[in-house]
Amino acid sequence: MTAARAVRRNTVDGLVRDSALRVPDRQAVTYRERTWTYAELDAAVSTGAAVLRERYGLADGDRVATFAHNSDAYLLAFLACARAGLTHVPVNQNLTGEDLAHILDDCTSALVLADPDLAARIPEGHAVRPLRDAPGSFLAELADPLPFAADRDPRALAQLLYTSGTTALPKGAMMTHQALVHEYESAIEALDLAEADRPVHSLPLYHSAQMHVFLLPYLAVGARNTILDAPAAEEVFDLVEAGRADSLFAPPTVWIGLANHPEFGRRELGALRKAYYGASIMPVPVLERLRGRLPGLGFYNCFGQSEIGPLATVLGPEEHEGRMESCGRPVRHVEAKVVDEDGADVPDGTAGEVVYRSPQLCLGYWNDPEATEKAFRDGWFRSGDLAVRDEQGYFTVVDRVKDVINSGGVLVASRQVEDALYTHPGVAEAAVVGLPDERWIEAVTAIVVPRGEVTEAELLAYARERLAHFKAPKRVLFVDALPRNASGKILKRELRDRFGQEEQPA
Repeated sequence: MTAARAVRRNTVDGLVRDSALRVPDRQAVTYRERTWTYAELDAAVSTGAAVLRERYGLADGDRVATFAHNSDAYLLAFLACARAGLTHVPVNQNLTGEDLAHILDDCTSALVLADPDLAARIPEGHAVRPLRDAPGSFLAELADPLPFAADRDPRALAQLLYTSGTTALPKGAMMTHQALVHEYESAIEALDLAEADRPVHSLPLYHSAQMHVFLLPYLAVGARNTILDAPAAEEVFDLVEAGRADSLFAPPTVWIGLANHPEFGRRELGALRKAYYGASIMPVPVLERLRGRLPGLGFYNCFGQSEIGPLATVLGPEEHEGRMESCGRPVRHVEAKVVDEDGADVPDGTAGEVVYRSPQLCLGYWNDPEATEKAFRDGWFRSGDLAVRDEQGYFTVVDRVKDVINSGGVLVASRQVEDALYTHPGVAEAAVVGLPDERWIEAVTAIVVPRGEVTEAELLAYARERLAHFKAPKRVLFVDALPRNASGKILKRELRDRFGQEEQPA
């Protein structure tokens, strides 16, 4: 039986139960000083389900929000909700004020499980219980085992995955058990996830990529998992050197940070075998530098979005040569094609919007039929990504549809401009946006985090040597850091809002 066995007939929590029956005494999860075997993890999930239903008084379909940092308790809360027939709502622990209130109000949460240091942010009117690190917390309740029997329908809602909100208020993508376990099977196969692997999970567990592309699929195959509070370079290096880690997922920003760390060149990292990246575009020059330093490391480019679970395409290690700009081909359970504004297929090599058809897709958006209708057309989900497909079926993302720049009536994709800038040694990070301009409609503008001494005139001249004149930036603005969400995506909306109000040079 292969690792990518037919898990899709199961429920999310049922996959953990299967692993517990198969390898009960194997380490499933380690977090700080705590380690759970698969049998212990499965038993705790049942106890957690009983606590939620019998002690907290929750009923089928109730929404339970988790507002917390990474921990084993976070994972247990999600799995317990799944087993209890509740709908889990992961919430970005960095949210405050109106953004936080919007999600809790929109999902009409029956309960919020919160880390004690975050609980004060939760608006009045919401029921709150501590997730951990407090007397009577959800984690503490798991100390005394309780039985819980459940036979859940795979078509039931498992989670509301709120979109990152890079262009508007977040919307809750309705994910069923069935959709998620289809996505797990796709991830297991496309990313070569195996029970012998020792993955590290350091990105926020509220984000769909870390939870649903890696942690849950790895639990499904019976691997030994380590959860970290954050992607701290020295902690990752220590785990690799100790033989406790051989695979890691991180957005390009984290890989850049690891590669630039003073210890990176001095530590023995040969045990690291699988490097997964995604959540934002990896600049080709950066990937080339990483591959040069770690030639034995296999790189996988993972691409998708929350609404599809979130994995849609993968570019494997053997596929990078000659196509490092590509995000790969669709995974097992995903159909993808490129269409024009009217929804008609476009020829290979022509840019258009990527649309998906898949059992991994969400049912739609919670409490938002208008957005649901707009997102789906004739059974295909409109991704909002502008891409090109080649004759071999490989997709290359050109831009977000909303990020394409209309400069003087000519459309400019920001990624090509960013890649050109990344080849300059004075550029640490770059984001290209269109800013309002009387002459050009939108002026191609580069916002750069510099490395060392570099001037605007130098970068403008450098770009003009490498790009067509209409693609080259009209301005370069320097910042200390680019705004990002927790998954590593650059918030270009914030850059446009911040710099779009400034008076433009004549």
